[in-house]
Order: sequence, then structure tokens, then C-alpha cells
Amino acid sequence: MPVSERQLEAFADTHAWRIPFDTSPRYLAGPGDGRHVTHGLAAAGWIRTSDPLSPEIVLTSPDRRYRLQFDPQSATSAWWRLWAEPTDGTSWYAEFGELVPAEILAGLTDALIGPPPSEQPNPFRSLGWAGWVIEAQNSAVSLDGMCHVELRTSRVNGSAPHWHIETAEPLAGRLGAQIWHASFDEHTPAHLVEAFVTALASPAPLQRGMYQRIAHHSAVQKPSHPPTRQKALDAHTTRLDALRTQARAARRRQQPATTTAPAPPTSTSSALRR
Repeated sequence: MPVSERQLEAFADTHAWRIPFDTSPRYLAGPGDGRHVTHGLAAAGWIRTSDPLSPEIVLTSPDRRYRLQFDPQSATSAWWRLWAEPTDGTSWYAEFGELVPAEILAGLTDALIGPPPSEQPNPFRSLGWAGWVIEAQNSAVSLDGMCHVELRTSRVNGSAPHWHIETAEPLAGRLGAQIWHASFDEHTPAHLVEAFVTALASPAPLQRGMYQRIAHHSAVQKPSHPPTRQKALDAHTTRLDALRTQARAARRRQQPATTTAPAPPTSTSSALRR
């Protein structure tokens, strides 16, 4: 199993002994536990291709088409980076700031493992359903004014529109100091952006432990029922099992169909024809 028993036990221990708080809005909940992302990808067959003794983690998909980097020593505001080299030759890139909640990023990586949706993705539609204010054809904002989603077009080189998400201090008529950001280049599949913003705008709170870092002092925390150690482990392994099943199904769909060639006649059948 890609995620070892020891790793699962460590995850369960971490979450079973914390005093939990339901934290909302979720985009202010802080980074949380990155294992929501890394364990999910490992369950889908991704492997660590970075130095095991380095704080940097690089996970690579089984087909080598995707690579996710987590670098807590990054000199920039981006701690998570995702590169894609699809078979059609169109590469794309996305990056995420230090304080992006792991559960929101996992919304995207889970969608990367599963099949694309049958209907046309529309991130703004998902935000509208969640009650966000659609300010124009190319932007939306949360009700507290602290999280903005934009489809940006460069006025300098006229490049194709790309998605930018920013959580920042609220100021009248403009964004204040940045808290965290997410940026997707123009070739990022729209269904992955939609998966990210759907997780971003969900009204469901995220659970954080007492003294665990949050992104902003305005986040609201309410005491939650602490899970037992076994419940924490069961919930995590159930998610990993589902991702493993999705990944196997996706690999089967990608395999070229094969036909069985007729077997050559045996000596017995040849003798019968004579």
C-alpha cells in the first residue's frame, strides 16, 4: 500500500489528540495538514521523487505527466507548485501560497485523479451557487470581501485569460495585504479550477486544532466534537480507498483496447482437417 500503516497511524494520532474547532470561512482556516494532499496522491500511485531527507517534497504521477512540489523553504510566496505535461503536448502550471488550506488544494488534486465531468465546467456558476457576489463577467468576491476570484487577461501581451485567486485583508474598494494566493496559467483545465473554487466556497467549516495556525484573526472558530482515534483513521482511509479506486479506473480507461488474435491451429486440428 503506498501509504504505510505507520504513516496512517501517525495521521490518526495527530488528529485524535487535538482539541478541535470548526473554523470558517474555510479560506481563512490556515494550511491545516498537508497529508490531505500528499496521502491522497500516494494512494493514487504517485511516488516521491525528491530526497527523502529534504523538507521539500516532490510527488510524481505514475505516468510522469504530473508533478507536485511542496517547498516550505521557498523564497517566494508559493509553497505548492503543480506542473503538467499532458500527452497532447499542452503543458500547464499552477501555484498556491503558504496559507492555502490543504483541504481546498485537495479538491483540485482529487479532481486530477478522477475523470473530467461530463458537463461544461463553469467556476463562476459554482461560486454563484455558494452565494458569492459575481461582480462582472470575469470576477467574483466572497461576502466578507476577503477572497477574490478573477479570470485575468494580460493587457501587455494579450495572452489568453488565466485564473487568479487571492485572499487578502479587506479594504474599501480594493485588496489589502495578501494572505494567500492561487494562480493557474491559461492552459489549466477548467474542471480543475472549478474543483478548487468549489472546495474554496463550500460553506462547510474546516476542522482545526487548538493553537493550530489559522490564516487570519477574523476566522470564526467554534468547539467541535473530537473524533475518536478510530473514527479519524476510518475517515482518512475511506477517502484514500476511494481515490485508489478512481486512479485504477482511470488507468484502465487510458489503456489501449486490445483484441485477442485467433490461436493458430494445433497439430490435432490440422490432422482432423486432413
